[in-house]
Amino acid sequence: MVLNHIWGLYASPRAEWQQIDKTHEKFIYPLSHIAIIALIPAICSYFASAHIGWSIGVGDTIKLTHQSALFISIGMYFGLFFGVLALSIMIHDLAEVFDAKPTMTQSLELAAYTATPLLMVGFACLYPELWVICMVGLVGLAYSVYLLYSGTPILMHIPEEKGFIYASSVVTCGMVLLSVLMAVSIILLNSGAGVVYTS
Repeated sequence: MVLNHIWGLYASPRAEWQQIDKTHEKFIYPLSHIAIIALIPAICSYFASAHIGWSIGVGDTIKLTHQSALFISIGMYFGLFFGVLALSIMIHDLAEVFDAKPTMTQSLELAAYTATPLLMVGFACLYPELWVICMVGLVGLAYSVYLLYSGTPILMHIPEEKGFIYASSVVTCGMVLLSVLMAVSIILLNSGAGVVYTS
């Protein structure tokens, strides 16, 4: 069942990773999971940008037109979705170095379930204050990293020591990927592509 691991990843992550490893779900399950979870930041940021407005410091509230907010949200959705897929490919390709032989499904499970807390930070967009988003984002990022470190040895079937180094390599790749996504977003926003502000 899609989204059936969310509670377990928060309540008892190690036990949930073992459950994920035992069930051997089909590729469609983690793919559907990330397709649904990536909707959270996209929808919440659309609503915040078009209806509530962003508050940055003491300046005026910034709002976008519905079309601009929709354009940015759709771009965000596909960026996040394909970003997680790219991370799963990196996880799969790095595995050989650490004597692991995961399937693409296992690699996608690790990427999708690890990214879940970070993507659920999207709910914080409903209170669009920059400092709130940053604080909640740091908590989500920290928990995603924790899930990666706890899940890697279990899903990849490698010792804890190798799992730690493997997970550290994945974190590095993930940070590079996140930086690339942010840089592309900034370039697009600064070029004015589809961005129209409203009062």
